[in-house]
Amino acid sequence: MGVQKLTERRDANLSARAWRTGLIYVTILGASITAFLLIRSIGDGLTARQAHGRRAVDKFIPSNEPSMLFHVLLALAIILVVTRIVAAILRKVNQPQVMAEVISGILLGPSFFGWLAPSVSSQALPASITPNLGLISQIGVMLYMFLVGLDLDSNLLRKCTEASIAISHASIIVPFLLGAALALWLYPLYSPSAVPFSTFALFVGVVMSVTALPVLARILADCAMQNTRLGVLALACAAVDDVTAWTLLTLVVSMAHARIGNILRTLIPAIGFTVFVLVFAKRCALWFVQRHTPRGRTTRNVFSTVCIVLLLSALVTERIGIHALFGAFLLGAVIPHNSALARDIREKCEYLVVVLLLPLFFALTGIRTQVSLLHGTHDWLICIVIIATASLSKFGGSFFAARWTGLDWCEAASLGVLMNTRGLMELIVLNVGLDLGILSPALFTMFVLMAVVTTLLTTPILHALQKSRVCLPGWECSDI
Repeated sequence: MGVQKLTERRDANLSARAWRTGLIYVTILGASITAFLLIRSIGDGLTARQAHGRRAVDKFIPSNEPSMLFHVLLALAIILVVTRIVAAILRKVNQPQVMAEVISGILLGPSFFGWLAPSVSSQALPASITPNLGLISQIGVMLYMFLVGLDLDSNLLRKCTEASIAISHASIIVPFLLGAALALWLYPLYSPSAVPFSTFALFVGVVMSVTALPVLARILADCAMQNTRLGVLALACAAVDDVTAWTLLTLVVSMAHARIGNILRTLIPAIGFTVFVLVFAKRCALWFVQRHTPRGRTTRNVFSTVCIVLLLSALVTERIGIHALFGAFLLGAVIPHNSALARDIREKCEYLVVVLLLPLFFALTGIRTQVSLLHGTHDWLICIVIIATASLSKFGGSFFAARWTGLDWCEAASLGVLMNTRGLMELIVLNVGLDLGILSPALFTMFVLMAVVTTLLTTPILHALQKSRVCLPGWECSDI
């Protein structure tokens, strides 16, 4: 009984206190409203004087038009919804996420949505928001290239055998040379007049020789091949391909930014900064990881330091003239791949970048892909030739080099198909070329279609190869 009385008394005190608090709140609110109404009544009789040095506004008219922020948020929501729907469909046929993002962009762009419902498209995705979306997407792809650098296992490069070195070099040299030869045909037809042939030919060669390491890794994981002999060999070759392709792209971007006779002013600082990062900054990164994450924990101060250095590295390469992506990638590559710092950064950033920001970049790539620019049989024939040249040169270079190093026919063919995966890196390279004015919109569209087709065909052809004959050593058919 005593406990019950104490409980009732406590409840009564709490109830009385709640009433007092509510009464005080209502009193303060009422007094505030009364005070503001008094201030307003005094202020309504005042006249505003025109500010010195500024043009007077005749009349303040509230705008009922949606703000730019509204349009950007609406575009982000539309892109993410469409991307998830397309991804769910493509996942059933074992296609990587990046393909869903690019195809979603093509569907949302002028090639489909703009053609099907132009009035709705102009309201939902007006052209005025493209610069804002472009800036956001550039930050997203910069962060993603930093994550790609973090995921780059330098042990793959150190453990490269003679076979992987020969295959990777052949898979770059053959498509690069055929791409440069193809530029002889494409340059008079599609190149902007201000672009020198040497720059154009180098860029087309780079476009033909790219292999997308992240997409390749995803396909191997989906097929349970990442730990097989073929999977490790493919990853090693793709890592060498990526490093070589980015080096060549740095050269091309330097040439595109520089005027005749001033190329060295861009190229020398680019080489100097790269050497500085790979030699000095790498030692600093190792010391930083050992000093500040000894117990496997990354504090806010450590994370903010990495973010500052990332921005500075991207800023330097952007100022040099070789794009902020290179600085982000270089910094990621020097942080130890398997360190607690790299793991924590991936955990904190990966979902935000991959789920929100990166789809925007690839959707914008799709939106910039105007299939309507390909007029008639002639343009489509050239597009087919580009796709065939890219596929056969990449496959052929990898296949014959693999056979020369001792792989059997099925292994060599499977490796050639895997090396033909372009996707992610190809689209980043193409956007750089379009932004620099090296590619015309029509040629950009052809190369995007080439990247989409070659990547979409990788998994089905790989499955067909393995179903046609005996399984590879260490790779069970049930894994396919």
